Amino acid sequence: MKKVIVYSTPTCPYCILAKEFFKEHNIPFDYLDVASDQKARDEMIKKTGQLGVPVIDIEGEVIIGFNEGKIRELLGIQ
Repeated sequence: MKKVIVYSTPTCPYCILAKEFFKEHNIPFDYLDVASDQKARDEMIKKTGQLGVPVIDIEGEVIIGFNEGKIRELLGIQ
């Protein structure tokens, strides 16, 4: 299973969709709340150069926003 990290905030609707997608497909993921975790926020900014969420890191491949097609492609989900 590929390592998945979701940089998110608790109230972001696209972040909620992303987390629900992973749960529905039984894909474990690490959730980092960039609203309350400065270290996670700094890490996300270093990876993307911006503050938009969600940021999804799948084995080093970074997706900005909830791009279901790209997520499915990287995880091999039809």
